[in-house]
Amino acid sequence: MAKRSEGKDMGIPKSVDITDEDVYNAMKEIPGYLDITPGDFKEVYRHAYRRAVERLKRSIKAKDVMTRDVVFVDIKTPMKEVAQALGSHGISGLPVVDLEGKVVGVISEKDFLRHMGAKDKMTFMAFVAERLKEAWCVDESIGERTAGEMMTSPAVTIDENKPIIELATLFKEKNINRAPVINQQGGLVGLVSRADIIESTIL
Repeated sequence: MAKRSEGKDMGIPKSVDITDEDVYNAMKEIPGYLDITPGDFKEVYRHAYRRAVERLKRSIKAKDVMTRDVVFVDIKTPMKEVAQALGSHGISGLPVVDLEGKVVGVISEKDFLRHMGAKDKMTFMAFVAERLKEAWCVDESIGERTAGEMMTSPAVTIDENKPIIELATLFKEKNINRAPVINQQGGLVGLVSRADIIESTIL
């Protein structure tokens, strides 16, 4: 198990509600005569603001909002260590890299459940409840298998330069909540989630 940490320093301003008083005071600061009503001014501002937001969204890349503090494992990591990493960090999944550091898959609670005989889309507790009805013991051999053997591959990854405006659509299409962020060489540089996108989006 490894951890890559460089901090997260992206800060994007949120929208503000402009009042008539704000508009009047702003107009007073502009020299000369303005033949425009506060209502017209606010309407122009709304359109300009919307266009600015769209422009900024396209200029903000995945690398600007991603979490750089990433827990990951390599393909040789035993599954018992993967389970310990997920449990100790309170996460449900993590990226798997090859011996060169390139992302080759992801491993999550769903992978554990799948290899332990869970039905499709069965939750962890539903699986436990079903097994408790039987004389069920955990297959200890699973702990000795490697992340490379049990991971889901290929992983859905995101190029670090991909605009965040495109990420929401990708997450919806792939039905995922987070994805590893990679550089041009395929190396892991971070992790981006729906929460990262929401927090960094100008409303």
